[in-house]
Amino acid sequence: MTEHTSDSTRSGFVAIVGRPNVGKSTLLNQILQQKISITSKKAQTTRHRILGIDTQDGDQIVYVDTPGLHSDEKRAINRLMNRAASSSIGDVDLVLFLVDSTVWSDEDQMVLDKIKRSQRPVVLIINKVDQVKDKGELLPHIQKLSGLHNFDDILPMTARSGEHIPVLKGIVHKYLQDGVHMFPADYVTDRSVRFMAAEAVREKLMRLTGDELPYSTTVEVEKYETKESGTTHIHALILVERDSQKRMVIGQGGSKLKEVGQQARRDIEKLIGTKVQLNLWVKVKSGWADDERALRSLGYGED
Repeated sequence: MTEHTSDSTRSGFVAIVGRPNVGKSTLLNQILQQKISITSKKAQTTRHRILGIDTQDGDQIVYVDTPGLHSDEKRAINRLMNRAASSSIGDVDLVLFLVDSTVWSDEDQMVLDKIKRSQRPVVLIINKVDQVKDKGELLPHIQKLSGLHNFDDILPMTARSGEHIPVLKGIVHKYLQDGVHMFPADYVTDRSVRFMAAEAVREKLMRLTGDELPYSTTVEVEKYETKESGTTHIHALILVERDSQKRMVIGQGGSKLKEVGQQARRDIEKLIGTKVQLNLWVKVKSGWADDERALRSLGYGED
């Protein structure tokens, strides 16, 4: 990787960690004011370690969005996601530990235990405070959490609103050190547009289908080509594990697949700034999510 220098630069790597569905990807998108990580209300939406790069006024912060750490490791895909998240904690200058404003679970404790072993500086972010109906309950919850570890900073916030992002950025900047920038100033992520296109399709699948499907599907872009006309042609394969899931994705008369394609195409066009022709296929591949070799061929575990 090429290092990029100026007369005076500071930099740092910051991991965003927590159990599934606490708002890690939403936080990253708000920090960057750009959609880098896909989001949904369903747990384990993020499956890969994704870098979000914020370069301003000589400072470069590389945020590492991680899959939610979880206790269920029965399938290979869960084990690979946990490995990606766990390895990120030890490789950074600062950890942002996201928790819910109303719940402390066994998985939260598991994440905290991993953070403690890393001996990295850690900021506790108590997210979704807007969901606390009785604000009188918030302070005791914060006091309880603050006693679990010697956190370097504690910030209650609502990532979705973006209201406290300037405060968070101010906290993060305290932990930067003099050093070279690892990415050009105009980079916002390390991920390719091909990867982002596949994620856009997967996000729509998660948002538009039932609870069963998201954990049994993945998306692979088989063709990505921009024609002389300026239109980008994308062929993407949706993998599922059972025929019943294939029917769910396609929908009656192809209606669900069409809706997924239309919504994903709009997001991809916004991302790359060209017209997009998006073609989707659905294929059954039994057991893909529990086959480590198949997962690696699909890009899992390469983080």
